[in-house]
Parts: sequence; structure tokens; C-alpha cells
Amino acid sequence: MSIQMPAISLSALPGRRHKIIEFAKESESRGFAGIYLPSLGDNMALATAIGWATKRIVFGTSICPIYFRSALDLAQAAAFIHEISDGRFRFGIGVAHAPSHERHGVSVGKPWSDIRGFVETARNAERIGELPPITLATLRKKMILLAGAIGDGMVFANGSRSHMSESLGVLPAQKRNDPNFFIGDMIPTCVYEDEDIAAEVNRKTLVPYTFLKNYRNYWKEAGYGEEMADVENAINDGGDPKAVGNCLSDKWLSDNTLFGPPKKVLEGLEAWYDSGIKTPILVPSSARGNQLKAIEEIFDLCDRL
Repeated sequence: MSIQMPAISLSALPGRRHKIIEFAKESESRGFAGIYLPSLGDNMALATAIGWATKRIVFGTSICPIYFRSALDLAQAAAFIHEISDGRFRFGIGVAHAPSHERHGVSVGKPWSDIRGFVETARNAERIGELPPITLATLRKKMILLAGAIGDGMVFANGSRSHMSESLGVLPAQKRNDPNFFIGDMIPTCVYEDEDIAAEVNRKTLVPYTFLKNYRNYWKEAGYGEEMADVENAINDGGDPKAVGNCLSDKWLSDNTLFGPPKKVLEGLEAWYDSGIKTPILVPSSARGNQLKAIEEIFDLCDRL
């Protein structure tokens, strides 16, 4: 097929860190468009390791939460990774979500102003070296506008493909068309011949996000008001994850994730490029095994490109 290679998401869980570094090197040799690291675990440490282990592939955080370390500390770390990787690192930042704030015991302010202040502090830091491009986590229009104003790119997580043209429409055309302005989306992906089983894997992945008000408001804007109203009723009735998952239609799931046999997943990937996402980032899940199996399935999928 003539579809561009996507990027891949990798995270290093305890006991698998050596293997994930090997997968990063394999991702480079296979020609993936990039490697992007979610906030699970210490993704700045993982980025440092990938910077040493690889030679050509672009990689970045997607995203590094701004509240768990100081802006100066993170800026120094980002500049270090940028330098040792010869400029291949993208520093993706965001505010993360309430559950992670609670786990870390941090208090937060207003996301828009906190992100702006973080970027300003990082860029004004002295004697740290050159900063990498800064990518902002985006979902709704206010943060997209901020990314266009102060960032070097933007990245969605679990964005709706049918809503993407409207979301990207708030960016100036100069930004949308600038090849150096990063536009990505972290897309949950499960490759499996039984489409219904693959759908259930992704549904379980996304259920926790439906408990977050900001995501529900986004999906309402994207045209899923009925599903989100049902979700809110299920949450108010006790919040059983299975009951919440039953509120999520297959249409909604297909709009936010990729699942099913390889042919269907690749057709969906092509549609993501057509929607305006320059760098689709496949986030692996498996119906047949763990994270390592899921990554191997993404490798097999992309062998078809």
C-alpha cells in the first residue's frame, strides 16, 4: 500500500525497559515516522535512553506533564536530550489529568495560563543549551489556538477524526501548512481479525477518559452528545466501567480509535492522514497478549505498507 508510515507510541513498564529500548531501535530500522512516549512512567528518562540508542528516528514525549517537576528542571532535561540526539527530540508538554495530579499530590492552576507560563520560563532559562521544539497537548479550541501562538506543534490524544477539520480550522493556514509545525494524534490501535473483540479492547482503553469532564465536553462538541449524556447518567448511577462502556457506540469508537483486521486498520490510518493529522501515532493494544505482543502486531501491520 502507498500509505505513509505512522509513528508508534512506546512506554517502558517495569521489567520491560530493556525490551522497549530494543523495540525503539527496531522502530527506527523499520522506518516508522517517529516514537512518542506517553506520560506513563518517567518518559523523560525513556527519551534519554532512546536518544542514546537510536541514530536517525525522531522521538518525543507525548506528553510530559508540567506539574510534576519544575519548568527549569524539565527545560534542562529537554535541552540535554535534544543535544545528545542531534536535534531529533520533540518536547511534548501538557497538564495531564486530575487522577495523575492526585497520585502525585500536586495542586494545579488554570491549564491555559500554566502552559503559557511554563513555555515562557523554559524559553527564558539561561545556560541550558538549545531547547527542542515544544509541542502542546491539545483537545479543544482554546488550547489549539495557544499551540498555534506559542508552540512548535500540537498533539491530540483520542481525538475524533470526523471533528478534526473543525478543530484544525482554528489554526492559521500558515501553521497548518508549515511542514515544521507538528500535528499528531495518539490513536489507540488493536489489530485483530475478530473486529468485535478488537473493538472491546479499545473500548476498555477509552472508558477511563470518559470519566474526565474535559473529554466528555470535547466529544459533545464532536457530535456525540447523546453518548456522553448516557455516560454521565451511568457515572451518576455508580460509575460501573462496564455500564459506562455500554454507552459508547461503535460509531464513536471507530471515530476515535483503530481496530479490526489489518486491512480495516490501514484504511482507517489513511483516513487519519486525510483528516489533517500529519503524524498519526499508533498506541498499541492487543487482544492476544500484553504490551509487547501489541507492539509486535503493529510491526506486522506496518510491514504491509
